[in-house]
Amino acid sequence: MSLQKDTDYISLPLFVRGKVRNVYDLGDSLLMVVTDRISAFDVVFDELIPDKGKVLNSISAFWFDFTEDILPNHVISTNPAEYPLGLSAYADELKGRSMWVKKVNMLPAECIVRGYLEGSALKEYRASGTVSGVPMPAGLRQGDKLPAPMFTPSTKADEGHDINITFEQLEDLLGKEDAKSLSDSALALYKKASDYALSRGIILADTKFEFGKIDGQLVIADEMFTPDSSRFWDASDYEPGRAQKSFDKQYLREWLETLDWDKTYPAPHLPSEVIEKTAAKYREAYRLLTGKEIE
Repeated sequence: MSLQKDTDYISLPLFVRGKVRNVYDLGDSLLMVVTDRISAFDVVFDELIPDKGKVLNSISAFWFDFTEDILPNHVISTNPAEYPLGLSAYADELKGRSMWVKKVNMLPAECIVRGYLEGSALKEYRASGTVSGVPMPAGLRQGDKLPAPMFTPSTKADEGHDINITFEQLEDLLGKEDAKSLSDSALALYKKASDYALSRGIILADTKFEFGKIDGQLVIADEMFTPDSSRFWDASDYEPGRAQKSFDKQYLREWLETLDWDKTYPAPHLPSEVIEKTAAKYREAYRLLTGKEIE
């Protein structure tokens, strides 16, 4: 078990500090380090989730490799011994939780693929019978499989929250050619990953991607098919009409919903039982998907 709250041991320029990831500017490339911080409802907690950073980073690395035949990605190496600028000196701290990646000109859209009715799609369907503005069959239940996987893009408002947009709005944002490339790539990636996941006993209900370009070529970047960017459900326990057993921070969210908390900072204290059960969910996702235990 390992814990890492921050990356102060690295004395290079910080490119961006996210809720979970710290990204460093290496000139023409970046170093992404995944900490064990956890957020829910856009609030970062003081407590850490053991091995979470290693799980997220290692799952992304697995999927980037698995999907290279569909679309290139931004990964240069996940081996700290190969990192530049003296970073190999921190091999122990960086092993398993970091990636050396190419700089990418990111596109201003999040690309969501939904195979099942849940989350904001379920809310929209209950309100209007549509998903991303597209009419759906009547009588669908929570967790039902959609007639076909759907590409449902979103964009970020000034305050940082995602706003669902239609495909036509995406075309207006990016142009028709790039919008079609994103849709085709996202659906192809989802199909390959969801077919594989199902063979491992996991339903990939939905996921979100971030794409960009390197020298004009479309690539996938950031993270990929992790429990933080996807809904993974236990196929053996799947039953539409209710919330599904999931391999992500849904356990944490459900526990938080039992509290009298207004979902603003400061976050409530996480008891050890919630920390360990959340950590176990992440580790189990990695084990089921890759067939390996997290180091």
